[in-house]
Amino acid sequence: MSEGFRSTCLADVTARLVDHDWAFPRTHAEAIAAHWQDRIARSPGMFDGTVLLCCAHAVADGVARLDLFATRYSSFTYYRHIRHADPRIRNAFAAIVPWTADGAALLGEMGAHTANAGQLYFPCGTPDPDDVRGDSVDLAGSAARELAEETGLALPENADTAWIMLEGENQLAFLRPVRFTEPAATIAARIADHLRSEAEPELAALHSVRSAAEIDPARMPGFVRAYLATAFSPRT
Repeated sequence: MSEGFRSTCLADVTARLVDHDWAFPRTHAEAIAAHWQDRIARSPGMFDGTVLLCCAHAVADGVARLDLFATRYSSFTYYRHIRHADPRIRNAFAAIVPWTADGAALLGEMGAHTANAGQLYFPCGTPDPDDVRGDSVDLAGSAARELAEETGLALPENADTAWIMLEGENQLAFLRPVRFTEPAATIAARIADHLRSEAEPELAALHSVRSAAEIDPARMPGFVRAYLATAFSPRT
């Protein structure tokens, strides 16, 4: 797999919420607070809510099983900033990869007010308490929710349920490629209508990618580049 990511095809992904004593927020409390103040000075709309990170994962018989624990978003952003501070802790998230009937993959451009302004990737987000169902975490539901919130799209009936796990850069990206029945222009118009209806849309624009030549190393995160490079590679 290109971009330093390892790819694994999965039939399903399950996750549970666990208690985990993560020392990182205590050890780096002052640095976290300073980093957060710098972030919100640049992006005042950011909110220091609760997010779920992965402290353990395993794959067996085509199923990935994850243990997730709760922490503050400010701790997560600083942990991600200093990169690989604790290799046992992963940013695990799920995303729908929208494919159009005419062969385009759709990516959103993050708005100027967001934490990842200007970056291009599939609708996704780090899991949070809204995704918790008892002691389970609904990653499939998280992916569908992010898709709906960011684009206004609902999953088509009988959508493929297979997943691809991309592991690298301290991330576990669980991507669910879904083929929509409309061409890119039609879906783009629907998403544009949704964005105009939002007071502060998370996406600034929509981008369609139809070949590996359109992969943008400067604006696409590594997991997006890795997935697209494989998706558009010549089949033998």
